[in-house]
Amino acid sequence: MKRNVTALAEKEYDLVIVGGGIFGICVAWDAVLRGISVALVERGDFAHATSANCFKMVHGGIRYLQHGDLPRIRESSKERNVLLRIAPHLVAPLPFVVPTYGHGMRGKEILCAALAAYNLITFDRNCGIADAQKRIAPGLILSRKECLELFPGLERNGLTGAVVFYDAQMYSPARLALCYLKSAAEAGANAANYLEATGFLRKKNRVYGIKARDLLSNNEMEIRGKVVVNSAGPWAGHLVKDWLGLRLNTAPIFSRDVFFLVRRRLHEKYALALEHSTRDADAILSRGHRHLFLVPWRNYMLVGVWHAVHKGDPSTFTFTADDLEVFVEEINAAYPAIALTRRDVSMWHAGLILFGDNDRPGSDLSYGKRSQLIDHSATHDIDGIVTIIGVRYTTSRSTAEAVVDLVFKKLGKAPPRSLTAVTPVYGGQIENFGRLQNQVLAERSFGLNAEILSALVHNHGSRYQEVLKYGAENPAWTQALGSSNVIKAEVIHACREEMAHKLSDVAFRRTNLGTGEYPGDSALQACAALMSTELGWDKQRVRREVEETAAAFPHASQAGPEEQICEMASR
Repeated sequence: MKRNVTALAEKEYDLVIVGGGIFGICVAWDAVLRGISVALVERGDFAHATSANCFKMVHGGIRYLQHGDLPRIRESSKERNVLLRIAPHLVAPLPFVVPTYGHGMRGKEILCAALAAYNLITFDRNCGIADAQKRIAPGLILSRKECLELFPGLERNGLTGAVVFYDAQMYSPARLALCYLKSAAEAGANAANYLEATGFLRKKNRVYGIKARDLLSNNEMEIRGKVVVNSAGPWAGHLVKDWLGLRLNTAPIFSRDVFFLVRRRLHEKYALALEHSTRDADAILSRGHRHLFLVPWRNYMLVGVWHAVHKGDPSTFTFTADDLEVFVEEINAAYPAIALTRRDVSMWHAGLILFGDNDRPGSDLSYGKRSQLIDHSATHDIDGIVTIIGVRYTTSRSTAEAVVDLVFKKLGKAPPRSLTAVTPVYGGQIENFGRLQNQVLAERSFGLNAEILSALVHNHGSRYQEVLKYGAENPAWTQALGSSNVIKAEVIHACREEMAHKLSDVAFRRTNLGTGEYPGDSALQACAALMSTELGWDKQRVRREVEETAAAFPHASQAGPEEQICEMASR
């Protein structure tokens, strides 16, 4: 995958996409597979905002039972199935324990009935999944004793046991987005990061492309397209307002969703659901408060998610040290045995998610239900442009399918069948992931240890040799960066084949280096040194890149907690 900005201005594309988050990337992948010429631009790094900062869950739709929303359950279950098939290196099943209390709405009887109903509705949830380790199990019923053996710190008063349901989890949301994008690039799409759209090209009532500025060279250009898809997420409404003078008929509302990482886990296999202080205002059958989750992920635990409505400029949302203190206290109140402190938090993540109408006061929150797909020829009499604001990472592929169907209609063509549900993404050509992993571990290429090889095969799947080949060019590149499970060859590969232009691109989205906790000064310095050789950085640039990346960690500098939190929010 190469960055070729010059080529973007040399022809008219069938489709120009503004926004390189998961929804824009999936639109590019679907479109190019159906024979459309595609250009995609992203002003930052690919999937650097909400896409990379999501809770890493692939939701199968069980919580939508409370809303009686069968279509959403069916879509979510189908898309979870798709991801387990086309990206088995990056998606795996995960069991959730939901404790039961008494015999009412919080009781085991109600949850067992809900689980049975969900299993019936999603009867085909494992259709086409040949790898037994990737299949979604029907769930379990735990006794009180079994529940406490897993999580002895649970509130025991009224505890009757637990229900276990299975969902799925992403190893790396950023890598999954990148795998979609690399697949699209291999199929002919032209994508560029750090290329900012600065306006739409418009003639009368038709949009025919975009104006853009290369943030790496400061050159300006025009990129022509028969159709433009505005996939700028929380910024999408601002683009059509600022550049076309239009207001969306239904103004989108966004929530600042926050979760954090802790350096220890309650359990290495099971996630735990704890009751939250807010309720789902739209639930038809509510069990009470919404849940917070303590989720094992790699060697860490994910804790979240907290929601807060954010209005105004998407760039201005904040998360403070006081917010973090409140969240830690809330977890400790729900599960006192965990005894968290702020020092236990290695990282936090936040992004803006499409939300419901929450003008009513109180602690009840209305959550986003479906993506917004807007054909501006129908709503504003402006042709050649479509806006998509996605709601869930899980359904990004199916949402993109609907977007591309509309693009074909705007091109005056019948849409051919989408192939993205049956086409493995980059690295996903895997019959059995466990077998592949065992094969890679048995090979012990370059004498690498099991932790490094396991991470490599998770991030690159069947294409892991594309990284290891750099070891033949320079054996020193098979060395790890500090005490991490990232080898230097991954940095070289990211620079040469994955459009990494900043240290943060490599640390947070191309590799595991900074995805769990601060990797240490020496690891960041070594990574920056490799990138400086590949990209021609001078000493000042190296120092700036290291400082900017280190500032994203809460305990990596001498800055006060408030300053550190603000620095992290900017990422």
